[in-house]
Amino acid sequence: MPQVDFLIIGTGIAGLSYAYKLSQSFPYKQIAIVTKSSPEESSTNYAQGGIAIVTNPLDSYTEHIADTLRAGDGLCDPTVVSMVVKEGPDCLQELLKVGTHFDQNANQEFDLGKEGGHSTHRILHHKDTTGREIAQKLIQKVSEATNVAMYDHHFAIDLITEHHFLLEIPKEDLSCYGAYVLNELSKQVEVFEAQVTLLATGGSGQLYGHTTNPAIATGDGIGMAYRAKANISDMEFIQFHPTAFYDPGSSPLFLISEAVRGAGAKLQTRQGEYFMHKYDERGELASRDIVARAIDQEMKISGDEYVYLDCTEIDSKKFQQHFPNIKAFCISKGIDPTHSCIPVTPAAHYACGGVSVDMDGKTTIHRLLACGEVSRTGLHGANRLASNSLLEALVYAEKCAQTARMLTRESHPQLEIPEWDTLNTTPQKVQIAIAHNRKVLQSIMRDYVGIARNTERLMLAERHVRALYKETEQWYHDWSVSVGLYELRNMLATAHLIIKQSLQRRENRGGFWNEDLVRDPHHLS
Repeated sequence: MPQVDFLIIGTGIAGLSYAYKLSQSFPYKQIAIVTKSSPEESSTNYAQGGIAIVTNPLDSYTEHIADTLRAGDGLCDPTVVSMVVKEGPDCLQELLKVGTHFDQNANQEFDLGKEGGHSTHRILHHKDTTGREIAQKLIQKVSEATNVAMYDHHFAIDLITEHHFLLEIPKEDLSCYGAYVLNELSKQVEVFEAQVTLLATGGSGQLYGHTTNPAIATGDGIGMAYRAKANISDMEFIQFHPTAFYDPGSSPLFLISEAVRGAGAKLQTRQGEYFMHKYDERGELASRDIVARAIDQEMKISGDEYVYLDCTEIDSKKFQQHFPNIKAFCISKGIDPTHSCIPVTPAAHYACGGVSVDMDGKTTIHRLLACGEVSRTGLHGANRLASNSLLEALVYAEKCAQTARMLTRESHPQLEIPEWDTLNTTPQKVQIAIAHNRKVLQSIMRDYVGIARNTERLMLAERHVRALYKETEQWYHDWSVSVGLYELRNMLATAHLIIKQSLQRRENRGGFWNEDLVRDPHHLS
C-alpha cells in the first residue's frame, strides 16, 4: 500500500507541471504519478498548434481577454479569464527554464502564429508538435526528481472517500484519501493513500469514436469524480475540431492544426465552392464552434462526408517549415497539401466542462484537486479559444501546487482503508461484449449527441445509455476489474452527464447547439 504525500493521476501538461513544481518545493516529500499507459501518451503529446500567451508588443492582455470572452459566448468567468491571461508570461518563463524550445524568426523573436478567434498573432509553437515538445521536457525534469515515482500502466479505478469506509456524511463534507489503482501487469488492485490527490486525466473524446483524442481519452477523471459525488458542470459544451483528416475507420483522427487556416488555408465543398464567408465575417478564422457547424451544415446539404481544406495558396517552403508533421502525414496518405486539397471533417476534440474547481484548483471534495481538461475552471465558457488549453493547464498547475502546499499543513486523519474486493476473472465472452458496447455507445453519441442535437435525439440517447449502464453495472458486480470494463463505466458516466446537461440547457451557446432552440435555421452563430 503506497503511502505518499501527493498522488497525481495523469501525465499530461497539467499533471507533469504540477509534479515538477511540488518536487522543487518539497524535495523530501513523496510524490506518486499514475498513468494507465506510458508517460508520453497524453492529449498534450498530440497538441499541434501551440500555446496562447501575450508576448507581442502589438498585443495586449485586454485583447487576449476579449478574444477569450467572445469565443466563450458569454459564459466565461471574467475574473478567471483575466487571471489566466495575465499569468501567461510567467508560465512561459517556467517552460523556457525547463528547456522548452519555441520557434523563432530571423530576428530571434518568437515566431507567433494566429488561429481562429484570435485578433492578432500570439500563438507560440514548436513546428506543429508543440505539445510533444513541452511534454518531453517536463517528463525529463520530473524523471530527474528523486522524490517522484512514476507508475505507468497503472489504471486509477476509483477515488477513496468516506463512502469506502461506509460512513454516511453530507456531500459537502467529503474528503479524498487517495485512489484504488489497478496494476495492469500484476492484475492486482493497489491502494494509493495520499494527503492530496490531483485529477489530471485529460478528456473524453473517445466517447464519439470520431475524435482527435488518443485512445486513452475515455473520461476516466469525470467518471471517478462523478462516483465520488464531486460537482461536475458544463458537460454539454463539447468542442468539435473543424479539420480532422477524413480517414474512415481510424481513431484517433489526425488533426490538421487550426494554425494551417491561420496561415491562409481555405475551406471549400467537394464541388470547389468556398463557403465560410456565408457564416461569419471572420471566415476560416471564426471560432471553432462556428466553423465546425458550418462544415456540418455544408455536409448535410451536399450529403458528403467531408469537405476540402485548400492549402495551395500557402508558400510551399513556409508550409514545410511550419507544418512538417502535417505534410509528412498527408504525403503518407497520397496527398501533397501544397498541390492538392486535404479532405477534412469535424471530430470531437475538447470538453469545455468538467469537474468544477475554484480559482485555487479545489474541487467540492476536500483534498481533491483537478487541473487540465478534466476540470471546469470557467475559462472556456461555452467554447474554448484555440490554444488556451495549454495555458490554462499551466496556470492552474501553479494554483493547485500552491493549494497543495497549504493542505500539507493540515492534520491528516488516519483511517484504515479497506482493500479492494477482487472477484472472479472476467470471461472472454464478457470482454467481447464490453468492446461491443463501447462501439454502440460511440455510435449513440455520434448520431444523437453530436455537433447539432435536438431534444428527441437526446432523449433517445438517454434511454440507450441507461440500458447500457444497467448491463455494464451487472458485469461490474459479477466479474473482476479490467481496464476495458472500467473505461466503459467511465464513458457511460460521462455520456450520461453530457446528455443530462444538454437536456437541461434551454439556449444555444458556443459548442452547444439544439436545433429545437433555433429560430432561424440558417443562423449558426
